[in-house]
Amino acid sequence: MSRKSVFASAAIAAVLAFGALTAVAQEAAPAETVAIPAGTYVLDPAHGKITWSVSHLGFSTYTGQFAGVTATMELDPSSPETSALEAEIDVNSVGTLNAALDNHLKTPDFFDVGNFPAASFTATSVELTDADSAIVAGELTLRGVTKPVSFTADFNKAGVNPLDNKFSLGFDGYATIQRSEFGVSYGVPMISDEVQLHLEVEFKLVEPEVGAK
Repeated sequence: MSRKSVFASAAIAAVLAFGALTAVAQEAAPAETVAIPAGTYVLDPAHGKITWSVSHLGFSTYTGQFAGVTATMELDPSSPETSALEAEIDVNSVGTLNAALDNHLKTPDFFDVGNFPAASFTATSVELTDADSAIVAGELTLRGVTKPVSFTADFNKAGVNPLDNKFSLGFDGYATIQRSEFGVSYGVPMISDEVQLHLEVEFKLVEPEVGAK
């Protein structure tokens, strides 16, 4: 049950992390001596992970993960204010390695996936805090509730990935949210309202098709 609550938050955080890319990327080039090209970037689903943690009656800290996130970013490092980010989470993709719990998380006690199958996030502003980190603000919609959420992102690396030869951007993100603000209050306060989130994401530059203008 604790996990459900956590997942709601996880969804939120996941989306937030992507917004941070827009701001941090402009500082990444001098920090890493890598020129970051402008263009469309998409989240690599094989290397995008959200880990959440919540207090379980004070006896333990329960952790889990959330999958099924897609995101697209239009990035111009020379003019980050013109960049745009859209992300969506398939809440039905929740997973805890416990089938009974997974099913419970999908009920109206938590995500109510029958009525709210997806969560979404749109970045509204980014504030650089140093050469390789930023605070991203945006609007998250979860279970039909839209709230402002902020997220801290730390830049890891930018460059051509030798495994697929695609230009990539990598970040770690951190956020704390109150799940009850999005209507996920089941088990509070025995299962903590506060949820800690850790995101690890890689974005890939979409190369133009050969011959495309």
